[in-house]
Amino acid sequence: MRYFIFFIVIVAFIDTFSQLPIMSPFAKSISPSPAFIGLIVGMYSFSNMIGNVLAGYWIDKSGAKIVLVSGLALTGSILVLYTLVGTPMQLIAIRFLHGLFGGFLVPAAFTVIANRGKSNKQGKSMALSGAAVGSSAIMGPAFGAVVASKYSVDWVFLIIAATMISSAVFAFTFLASRGNEEAKRTDAHSERLLPLMKEPMLAVSYAGAFSLMFAQGTLAYLLPLQVENLQFNSIFSGILLSTFGITAILIFLLPINKIFDKYKHQNTMMTGMIIIGMALIVLSSASSLTYMFFCMILYGTGFALLFPSINALIAKHTTEKTRGKAFGLFYAFFSLGVVAGSTFLGLLGVSFRAGFVIAAVVLLFTVCAMYLYFKKNSTSFLKSQE
Repeated sequence: MRYFIFFIVIVAFIDTFSQLPIMSPFAKSISPSPAFIGLIVGMYSFSNMIGNVLAGYWIDKSGAKIVLVSGLALTGSILVLYTLVGTPMQLIAIRFLHGLFGGFLVPAAFTVIANRGKSNKQGKSMALSGAAVGSSAIMGPAFGAVVASKYSVDWVFLIIAATMISSAVFAFTFLASRGNEEAKRTDAHSERLLPLMKEPMLAVSYAGAFSLMFAQGTLAYLLPLQVENLQFNSIFSGILLSTFGITAILIFLLPINKIFDKYKHQNTMMTGMIIIGMALIVLSSASSLTYMFFCMILYGTGFALLFPSINALIAKHTTEKTRGKAFGLFYAFFSLGVVAGSTFLGLLGVSFRAGFVIAAVVLLFTVCAMYLYFKKNSTSFLKSQE
Protein backbone atom coordinates (compact mmCIF):
# COMPACT_ATOMS: atom_id res chain seq x y z
CA MET A 1 0.00 0.00 0.00
CA ARG A 2 2.92 2.34 0.64
CA TYR A 3 3.93 2.04 -3.01
CA PHE A 4 0.40 2.88 -4.07
CA ILE A 5 0.74 6.16 -2.14
CA PHE A 6 4.02 6.82 -3.97
CA PHE A 7 2.15 6.15 -7.21
CA ILE A 8 -0.42 8.79 -6.23
CA VAL A 9 2.42 11.24 -5.58
CA ILE A 10 3.70 10.52 -9.10
CA VAL A 11 0.22 11.05 -10.58
CA ALA A 12 -0.28 14.32 -8.66
CA PHE A 13 3.03 15.77 -9.82
CA ILE A 14 2.68 14.47 -13.39
CA ASP A 15 -0.56 16.43 -13.49
CA THR A 16 1.49 19.53 -12.65
CA PHE A 17 4.57 18.85 -14.78
CA SER A 18 2.65 17.69 -17.86
CA GLN A 19 1.12 21.18 -18.05
CA LEU A 20 4.50 22.88 -18.54
CA PRO A 21 4.83 22.36 -22.31
CA ILE A 22 1.11 22.59 -23.17
CA MET A 23 -0.62 25.18 -20.98
CA SER A 24 0.74 28.34 -22.62
CA PRO A 25 -0.12 27.17 -26.17
CA PHE A 26 -3.51 25.95 -24.92
CA ALA A 27 -4.26 29.34 -23.33
CA LYS A 28 -3.06 31.09 -26.49
CA SER A 29 -5.57 29.07 -28.54
CA ILE A 30 -8.34 30.57 -26.39
CA SER A 31 -6.98 34.13 -26.32
CA PRO A 32 -3.74 35.46 -27.83
CA SER A 33 -3.33 38.14 -25.15
CA PRO A 34 0.05 37.77 -23.33
CA ALA A 35 -1.55 39.07 -20.13
CA PHE A 36 -4.23 36.36 -20.31
CA ILE A 37 -1.64 33.64 -20.91
CA GLY A 38 0.36 34.83 -17.90
CA LEU A 39 -2.80 34.88 -15.77
CA ILE A 40 -3.71 31.32 -16.77
CA VAL A 41 -0.23 30.00 -16.01
CA GLY A 42 -0.10 31.75 -12.62
CA MET A 43 -3.68 31.01 -11.59
CA TYR A 44 -2.90 27.35 -10.87
CA SER A 45 -0.12 28.16 -8.39
CA PHE A 46 -2.25 30.83 -6.71
CA SER A 47 -5.25 28.58 -6.09
CA ASN A 48 -2.96 25.64 -5.32
CA MET A 49 -1.65 27.54 -2.28
CA ILE A 50 -5.22 28.02 -1.07
CA GLY A 51 -5.92 24.32 -1.63
CA ASN A 52 -2.81 23.32 0.34
CA VAL A 53 -3.91 25.31 3.40
CA LEU A 54 -7.54 24.16 3.21
CA ALA A 55 -6.37 20.56 2.83
CA GLY A 56 -4.34 20.89 6.01
CA TYR A 57 -7.40 21.87 8.04
CA TRP A 58 -9.52 19.14 6.46
CA ILE A 59 -6.87 16.43 7.00
CA ASP A 60 -6.56 17.23 10.71
CA LYS A 61 -10.34 17.30 11.09
CA SER A 62 -11.40 14.27 9.05
CA GLY A 63 -8.27 12.29 8.25
CA ALA A 64 -5.93 12.10 5.28
CA LYS A 65 -7.76 9.31 3.42
CA ILE A 66 -10.97 11.25 2.74
CA VAL A 67 -8.99 14.30 1.59
CA LEU A 68 -6.83 12.18 -0.70
CA VAL A 69 -9.81 10.39 -2.26
CA SER A 70 -11.77 13.65 -2.65
CA GLY A 71 -8.76 15.44 -4.17
CA LEU A 72 -8.21 12.68 -6.73
CA ALA A 73 -11.88 12.53 -7.72
CA LEU A 74 -12.39 16.30 -7.89
CA THR A 75 -9.15 17.00 -9.74
CA GLY A 76 -9.87 14.22 -12.23
CA SER A 77 -13.34 15.64 -12.87
CA ILE A 78 -12.00 19.17 -13.39
CA LEU A 79 -9.44 17.90 -15.91
CA VAL A 80 -12.27 16.58 -18.07
CA LEU A 81 -13.74 20.10 -18.20
CA TYR A 82 -10.64 21.42 -20.02
CA THR A 83 -11.90 19.57 -23.11
CA LEU A 84 -15.09 21.66 -23.05
CA VAL A 85 -13.48 25.10 -22.69
CA GLY A 86 -14.65 27.70 -25.21
CA THR A 87 -14.11 31.11 -23.62
CA PRO A 88 -11.35 32.82 -21.60
CA MET A 89 -13.55 33.10 -18.48
CA GLN A 90 -14.32 29.40 -18.58
CA LEU A 91 -10.60 28.61 -18.74
CA ILE A 92 -9.83 30.94 -15.82
CA ALA A 93 -12.55 29.31 -13.70
CA ILE A 94 -11.39 25.77 -14.54
CA ARG A 95 -7.78 26.69 -13.95
CA PHE A 96 -8.65 28.09 -10.51
CA LEU A 97 -10.58 24.96 -9.54
CA HIS A 98 -7.84 22.71 -10.92
CA GLY A 99 -5.23 24.36 -8.70
CA LEU A 100 -7.59 24.43 -5.70
CA PHE A 101 -8.51 20.74 -5.78
CA GLY A 102 -5.01 19.71 -6.90
CA GLY A 103 -3.78 21.39 -3.72
CA PHE A 104 -5.52 18.67 -1.69
CA LEU A 105 -3.45 15.83 -3.12
CA VAL A 106 0.16 16.33 -2.05
CA PRO A 107 -0.43 17.31 1.62
CA ALA A 108 -2.80 14.35 2.00
CA ALA A 109 -0.42 11.88 0.33
CA PHE A 110 2.59 13.02 2.35
CA THR A 111 0.55 12.95 5.56
CA VAL A 112 -0.40 9.32 4.82
CA ILE A 113 3.27 8.49 4.15
CA ALA A 114 4.41 10.20 7.36
CA ASN A 115 1.67 8.59 9.48
CA ARG A 116 2.60 5.13 8.24
CA GLY A 117 6.36 5.61 8.50
CA LYS A 118 8.50 4.55 11.45
CA SER A 119 9.75 7.50 13.47
CA ASN A 120 13.39 6.54 12.95
CA LYS A 121 12.94 5.92 9.21
CA GLN A 122 11.16 9.11 8.15
CA GLY A 123 14.21 10.33 6.22
CA LYS A 124 14.40 7.24 4.02
CA SER A 125 10.62 7.24 3.56
CA MET A 126 10.70 10.86 2.40
CA ALA A 127 13.64 10.07 0.11
CA LEU A 128 11.50 7.46 -1.65
CA SER A 129 8.69 10.00 -1.98
CA GLY A 130 11.27 12.41 -3.40
CA ALA A 131 12.11 9.80 -6.02
CA ALA A 132 8.42 9.78 -6.95
CA VAL A 133 8.48 13.57 -7.38
CA GLY A 134 11.70 13.37 -9.41
CA SER A 135 10.21 10.70 -11.67
CA SER A 136 7.24 12.97 -12.30
CA ALA A 137 9.53 15.87 -13.14
CA ILE A 138 11.16 13.72 -15.83
CA MET A 139 8.07 11.95 -17.20
CA GLY A 140 5.50 14.76 -16.93
CA PRO A 141 6.78 17.28 -19.51
CA ALA A 142 7.64 14.49 -21.96
CA PHE A 143 4.21 12.90 -21.53
CA GLY A 144 2.40 16.21 -22.07
CA ALA A 145 4.47 17.18 -25.11
CA VAL A 146 4.35 13.77 -26.84
CA VAL A 147 0.62 13.08 -26.32
CA ALA A 148 -0.34 16.65 -27.32
CA SER A 149 1.74 16.51 -30.51
CA LYS A 150 0.67 13.00 -31.59
CA TYR A 151 -2.98 13.26 -30.62
CA SER A 152 -4.26 16.46 -29.00
CA VAL A 153 -4.09 18.46 -25.78
CA ASP A 154 -7.49 17.05 -24.80
CA TRP A 155 -6.00 13.56 -24.55
CA VAL A 156 -3.41 14.76 -22.02
CA PHE A 157 -6.21 15.93 -19.75
CA LEU A 158 -8.39 12.87 -20.34
CA ILE A 159 -5.65 10.29 -19.66
CA ILE A 160 -4.59 11.96 -16.41
CA ALA A 161 -8.25 12.41 -15.42
CA ALA A 162 -8.94 8.70 -15.93
CA THR A 163 -5.85 7.78 -13.91
CA MET A 164 -6.87 10.06 -11.04
CA ILE A 165 -10.49 8.92 -10.89
CA SER A 166 -9.39 5.25 -11.00
CA SER A 167 -6.89 5.94 -8.21
CA ALA A 168 -9.64 7.58 -6.16
CA VAL A 169 -11.78 4.44 -6.43
CA PHE A 170 -8.84 2.22 -5.52
CA ALA A 171 -7.82 4.41 -2.57
CA PHE A 172 -11.38 4.53 -1.25
CA THR A 173 -11.67 0.75 -1.48
CA PHE A 174 -8.28 -0.45 -0.27
CA LEU A 175 -6.57 2.33 1.67
CA ALA A 176 -7.19 1.69 5.35
CA SER A 177 -8.09 4.57 7.67
CA ARG A 178 -6.10 4.88 10.85
CA GLY A 179 -8.14 4.65 13.99
CA ASN A 180 -7.64 8.21 15.10
CA GLU A 181 -8.57 9.49 11.65
CA GLU A 182 -12.12 8.40 12.31
CA ALA A 183 -12.43 10.58 15.39
CA LYS A 184 -13.23 14.27 15.14
CA ARG A 185 -10.36 16.55 16.03
CA THR A 186 -11.25 18.56 19.11
CA ASP A 187 -7.91 20.07 20.07
CA ALA A 188 -8.50 23.82 19.69
CA HIS A 189 -4.77 24.47 19.46
CA SER A 190 -4.54 22.32 16.35
CA GLU A 191 -7.23 24.41 14.65
CA ARG A 192 -4.89 27.39 14.21
CA LEU A 193 -2.04 27.86 11.75
CA LEU A 194 -0.09 30.49 13.69
CA PRO A 195 1.15 28.11 16.44
CA LEU A 196 2.53 25.82 13.72
CA MET A 197 4.38 28.68 12.03
CA LYS A 198 5.87 29.65 15.41
CA GLU A 199 7.21 26.14 15.99
CA PRO A 200 10.97 26.65 15.36
CA MET A 201 11.71 23.47 13.41
CA LEU A 202 8.59 23.84 11.29
CA ALA A 203 9.51 27.46 10.54
CA VAL A 204 12.95 26.22 9.49
CA SER A 205 11.30 23.67 7.19
CA TYR A 206 9.08 26.34 5.62
CA ALA A 207 12.07 28.62 5.06
CA GLY A 208 13.89 25.71 3.42
CA ALA A 209 10.90 24.94 1.21
CA PHE A 210 10.51 28.56 0.10
CA SER A 211 14.21 29.04 -0.69
CA LEU A 212 14.39 25.70 -2.54
CA MET A 213 11.44 26.54 -4.76
CA PHE A 214 12.63 30.14 -5.22
CA ALA A 215 15.74 28.55 -6.73
CA GLN A 216 13.58 26.11 -8.71
CA GLY A 217 11.42 28.91 -10.11
CA THR A 218 14.58 30.80 -11.03
CA LEU A 219 16.01 27.74 -12.77
CA ALA A 220 12.83 27.10 -14.75
CA TYR A 221 12.68 30.76 -15.81
CA LEU A 222 16.35 31.44 -16.61
CA LEU A 223 17.86 28.15 -17.79
CA PRO A 224 16.04 28.21 -21.18
CA LEU A 225 17.18 31.82 -21.63
CA GLN A 226 20.77 30.82 -20.87
CA VAL A 227 20.62 27.92 -23.35
CA GLU A 228 19.19 30.27 -25.99
CA ASN A 229 21.79 32.97 -25.25
CA LEU A 230 24.61 30.44 -25.67
CA GLN A 231 23.01 29.40 -29.01
CA PHE A 232 22.48 25.77 -28.08
CA ASN A 233 19.48 23.79 -29.31
CA SER A 234 16.43 24.48 -27.11
CA ILE A 235 16.05 20.73 -26.48
CA PHE A 236 19.03 20.95 -24.13
CA SER A 237 16.90 22.91 -21.64
CA GLY A 238 14.81 19.81 -21.07
CA ILE A 239 17.83 17.49 -21.06
CA LEU A 240 19.60 19.62 -18.46
CA LEU A 241 16.54 19.68 -16.21
CA SER A 242 16.21 15.91 -16.60
CA THR A 243 19.86 15.54 -15.59
CA PHE A 244 19.20 17.19 -12.24
CA GLY A 245 16.11 15.01 -11.77
CA ILE A 246 17.94 11.78 -12.60
CA THR A 247 20.77 12.67 -10.22
CA ALA A 248 18.31 13.28 -7.40
CA ILE A 249 16.43 10.03 -8.08
CA LEU A 250 19.64 7.99 -7.97
CA ILE A 251 20.51 9.43 -4.55
CA PHE A 252 16.94 8.86 -3.34
CA LEU A 253 16.91 5.19 -4.38
CA LEU A 254 20.49 3.95 -3.92
CA PRO A 255 21.74 2.70 -0.51
CA ILE A 256 23.18 6.16 0.09
CA ASN A 257 19.63 7.18 1.11
CA LYS A 258 20.46 5.82 4.58
CA ILE A 259 22.20 9.13 5.30
CA PHE A 260 18.79 10.76 5.75
CA ASP A 261 18.26 8.80 8.97
CA LYS A 262 21.92 8.64 10.01
CA TYR A 263 22.48 12.39 10.25
CA LYS A 264 20.29 15.12 11.68
CA HIS A 265 17.73 16.32 9.17
CA GLN A 266 18.60 19.98 9.70
CA ASN A 267 22.25 19.27 8.83
CA THR A 268 21.48 17.47 5.57
CA MET A 269 18.97 20.22 4.77
CA MET A 270 21.52 23.02 5.18
CA THR A 271 24.16 21.02 3.29
CA GLY A 272 21.73 20.61 0.40
CA MET A 273 20.99 24.34 0.37
CA ILE A 274 24.70 25.20 0.28
CA ILE A 275 25.28 22.78 -2.62
CA ILE A 276 22.36 24.24 -4.61
CA GLY A 277 23.66 27.76 -3.95
CA MET A 278 27.11 26.74 -5.21
CA ALA A 279 25.57 25.10 -8.28
CA LEU A 280 23.67 28.28 -9.17
CA ILE A 281 26.76 30.46 -8.76
CA VAL A 282 28.81 28.15 -10.97
CA LEU A 283 25.94 27.94 -13.48
CA SER A 284 25.84 31.74 -13.76
CA SER A 285 29.23 31.69 -15.46
CA ALA A 286 28.82 28.46 -17.44
CA SER A 287 29.54 28.81 -21.13
CA SER A 288 29.67 25.19 -22.31
CA LEU A 289 27.26 22.28 -22.19
CA THR A 290 29.75 20.14 -20.27
CA TYR A 291 30.00 22.82 -17.62
CA MET A 292 26.20 23.16 -17.45
CA PHE A 293 25.68 19.40 -17.09
CA PHE A 294 28.15 19.42 -14.20
CA CYS A 295 26.13 22.23 -12.58
CA MET A 296 22.90 20.25 -12.97
CA ILE A 297 24.46 17.16 -11.36
CA LEU A 298 25.60 19.38 -8.48
CA TYR A 299 22.14 20.95 -8.28
CA GLY A 300 20.48 17.53 -8.27
CA THR A 301 22.74 16.41 -5.43
CA GLY A 302 21.72 19.42 -3.34
CA PHE A 303 18.04 18.89 -4.14
CA ALA A 304 18.32 15.24 -3.12
CA LEU A 305 19.72 16.21 0.27
CA LEU A 306 17.28 19.05 0.87
CA PHE A 307 13.87 17.74 -0.20
CA PRO A 308 13.60 14.61 2.03
CA SER A 309 15.17 16.45 4.96
CA ILE A 310 12.56 19.21 5.11
CA ASN A 311 9.73 16.69 4.73
CA ALA A 312 11.20 14.50 7.47
CA LEU A 313 11.53 17.51 9.79
CA ILE A 314 7.81 18.14 9.47
CA ALA A 315 6.97 14.49 10.09
CA LYS A 316 9.23 14.43 13.15
CA HIS A 317 8.06 17.68 14.74
CA THR A 318 4.30 17.23 14.34
CA THR A 319 1.66 14.90 15.69
CA GLU A 320 -1.10 13.24 13.71
CA LYS A 321 -3.42 15.99 14.97
CA THR A 322 -1.37 18.76 13.38
CA ARG A 323 0.49 17.00 10.55
CA GLY A 324 -2.12 17.77 7.90
CA LYS A 325 -1.96 21.54 8.35
CA ALA A 326 1.82 21.38 8.70
CA PHE A 327 2.17 19.69 5.31
CA GLY A 328 -0.50 21.98 3.85
CA LEU A 329 1.49 25.05 4.89
CA PHE A 330 4.69 23.42 3.69
CA TYR A 331 3.42 22.94 0.14
CA ALA A 332 1.84 26.40 0.16
CA PHE A 333 5.37 27.75 0.74
CA PHE A 334 6.50 25.49 -2.10
CA SER A 335 4.04 27.13 -4.51
CA LEU A 336 4.85 30.59 -3.16
CA GLY A 337 8.56 30.03 -3.74
CA VAL A 338 8.06 29.04 -7.39
CA VAL A 339 5.86 32.07 -8.06
CA ALA A 340 8.21 34.43 -6.19
CA GLY A 341 11.34 33.19 -7.94
CA SER A 342 10.14 33.56 -11.52
CA THR A 343 7.96 36.64 -10.92
CA PHE A 344 10.50 38.62 -8.87
CA LEU A 345 13.34 38.06 -11.31
CA GLY A 346 11.01 38.72 -14.24
CA LEU A 347 10.05 42.09 -12.76
CA LEU A 348 13.70 42.96 -12.13
CA GLY A 349 14.52 42.15 -15.74
CA VAL A 350 17.98 40.87 -14.79
CA SER A 351 20.27 38.73 -16.94
CA PHE A 352 20.44 35.00 -16.34
CA ARG A 353 23.85 35.48 -14.70
CA ALA A 354 22.55 38.00 -12.16
CA GLY A 355 19.36 35.97 -11.64
CA PHE A 356 21.22 32.80 -10.68
CA VAL A 357 23.42 34.74 -8.28
CA ILE A 358 20.38 36.37 -6.64
CA ALA A 359 18.77 32.95 -6.12
CA ALA A 360 22.03 31.63 -4.67
CA VAL A 361 22.21 34.59 -2.28
CA VAL A 362 18.65 33.85 -1.07
CA LEU A 363 19.64 30.24 -0.33
CA LEU A 364 22.94 31.05 1.35
CA PHE A 365 21.43 33.87 3.41
CA THR A 366 18.76 31.45 4.63
CA VAL A 367 21.45 28.91 5.57
CA CYS A 368 23.38 31.54 7.52
CA ALA A 369 20.23 32.54 9.41
CA MET A 370 19.49 28.89 10.21
CA TYR A 371 23.05 28.25 11.37
CA LEU A 372 23.01 31.27 13.68
CA TYR A 373 19.65 30.17 15.08
CA PHE A 374 20.84 26.62 15.78
CA LYS A 375 24.07 27.90 17.33
CA LYS A 376 22.23 30.38 19.57
CA ASN A 377 19.66 27.81 20.68
CA SER A 378 21.87 24.72 20.69
CA THR A 379 21.09 23.73 24.31
CA SER A 380 17.31 23.94 24.08
CA PHE A 381 17.41 22.41 20.61
CA LEU A 382 19.35 19.36 21.79
CA LYS A 383 16.76 18.80 24.50
CA SER A 384 13.97 18.89 21.91
CA GLN A 385 15.71 16.12 19.96
CA GLU A 386 15.72 13.74 22.89
